[in-house]
Amino acid sequence: MIDHGLQEEEFQGSLNVRLWRQILRHAWPYRRWVIGLMIVAGALAGVDALFTFLMRPLIDEASTKGLQAVLWPYAAAYAALSVLMGLLTCIFILVAGKVTTNVSHDIRAKCFAKLQELSFSYYDQRAVGWLMSRLTSDCDRLSRLMGWGLTDFTWGATFLVAVAVILLVVNWKLALAVFVVLPLLGYVTKAFQKYLLLTSRAARKANSILTAAYNESLMGVRTTKTLVREAQNLSEFRGLSTDMFDISVRNALLSAMYWPFVGLMGATGAGMAIWVGGRDVLAGSITLGTLVMFIAFAQRFFDPVHEMARIFTDILGAQAAAERVQGLLETTPEIKDSPEVLALLAAHDAKRGQEPYDLRLLTPSPGGTEDPPPLSPDGLPDRVGTLEFRDVSFAYKKGQPVLDHFSLTVRPGETVALVGPTGGGKTTIVSLLARFYEPTAGEILVDGTDYRKRSLHWWQSQLGIVQQAPHLFSGTVRENIAYGDLDATEDEIVRAARLANAHDFITALEKGYDTPVGSGGNRLSTGQKQLVALGRAILADPRIFIMDEATSSVDTETERLIQQGIDAMLKGRTSFVIAHRLSTIRSADRILVIEKGRIVEQGNHHDLIRARGKYYRLYTSQFTRQMEEEALKGSD
Repeated sequence: MIDHGLQEEEFQGSLNVRLWRQILRHAWPYRRWVIGLMIVAGALAGVDALFTFLMRPLIDEASTKGLQAVLWPYAAAYAALSVLMGLLTCIFILVAGKVTTNVSHDIRAKCFAKLQELSFSYYDQRAVGWLMSRLTSDCDRLSRLMGWGLTDFTWGATFLVAVAVILLVVNWKLALAVFVVLPLLGYVTKAFQKYLLLTSRAARKANSILTAAYNESLMGVRTTKTLVREAQNLSEFRGLSTDMFDISVRNALLSAMYWPFVGLMGATGAGMAIWVGGRDVLAGSITLGTLVMFIAFAQRFFDPVHEMARIFTDILGAQAAAERVQGLLETTPEIKDSPEVLALLAAHDAKRGQEPYDLRLLTPSPGGTEDPPPLSPDGLPDRVGTLEFRDVSFAYKKGQPVLDHFSLTVRPGETVALVGPTGGGKTTIVSLLARFYEPTAGEILVDGTDYRKRSLHWWQSQLGIVQQAPHLFSGTVRENIAYGDLDATEDEIVRAARLANAHDFITALEKGYDTPVGSGGNRLSTGQKQLVALGRAILADPRIFIMDEATSSVDTETERLIQQGIDAMLKGRTSFVIAHRLSTIRSADRILVIEKGRIVEQGNHHDLIRARGKYYRLYTSQFTRQMEEEALKGSD
């Protein structure tokens, strides 16, 4: 199951007003709708108060005039108020639904965009399911609160003010008798705030871990069944589910204790109205209609208090979700363009908006015979020449270096193969080159310029990467190849597939290029996925090609097909090949033997074989094993 110690932000304090101001900014594009919604909510509260206010003249009319009372105007007023209430309620539901849906869409889009920007190190510390809970349940909770909670709060506040004004104007002494319970209610609300917030945060954290467990269990279902781990996984999941249950029960119990107390305060207020107002009716200082209105208002006065208490509880519960969503949106990517690069990119965009062409590209060189090299958006030449690792050190965790003062220079068009024991730093080297991570010390230079001074988007668009376990997206074979260039034509897609030696197996599929590959490409074999991934990389037409043990998990025939595709891909490109099978790198211009983050041997295949060093031992050992395996197959 998942690592339950995944990184989780911890938040302290009570109601965070600053946080909610930031969250409410997501509703700013729809402020007109929100303002209209609040106006409708206020009108609903006013109409609601008028229903109860009409009780006073109605009862006074009936009690003083008896059968001679004229009641039809009151019936007409009630009918008109009912129609108005229905119309306002309809508008309220439509507008609240619009605000909720749009805000939910925007928050999800912003979160997804942020996830595209974040560096690999962010994902190293967080499970996929844990992140998914932020884009689903957390976003839903916030959008519902801003759509419905804000308007319910407006209704409650408006109703409270309207009732308070009516009661104080009609009889301020009786009104104070009703309001006497408010200080106690405020004190208890503050006491419950802390505990509701703590349990809500704990529940959200438990939900994130539970979602991550769901995701990992589903993704690893084949491994689970292969190792017959169903019972153990179920036991672990029950433990996580029990934790979620216990925390949720504690939160629900606190809410269950708080709400009846609010109801008790309402009953107490009504009792005070009866006690004080009843004596005034007997003394003749107020009418019976006034007393009945006060009793009704005293009971209804705490309805919005009850509703606002519920919203307050929801706000406290949603604050945990708000902290997590806002925390994601405010996360700063570790790998990003510097302010200087951003300024250059902004200047480029501004100029492009004014001129269809960059005039610098049309200016002849001083000699008058050549045009200057095209410029990339960051203002530097749009080319990739010599690459240099200069005294580079790197550690994923502080105090645990993977590379230590690593230096390497690669000429344009050179193919460099990286071999050596697992954990030696081969993948780290290409990950640093791809700028998935950045050196903790030293520099990586492109034509003498630190690649951190180049646009991150421009640099990574120069790369084509085929990994050991390539990821295919749900969709067709054609769509997965076209992912390398979304504007590619059908002929270009087929050409890329042919160069990758994938065309023949694709056309043999039931629907050819329109065949669905399944989730993660599970309808294709490992070798077929590699060929599709290679076609995707070829279509992207990168200047630097990185191949990370792409043939380590395929059969000999598929390896031959992949190797032919790679050979076509490497022509004229600078390339880095991490190889498990050393037979695939014999034609490399240079082979580096990497151990403990250092180059311990380098040269071409023939030179290294003659040197009879580490590469020689690795190659002959692997060749001997291969011969033994083939001999054993022949004897079967």
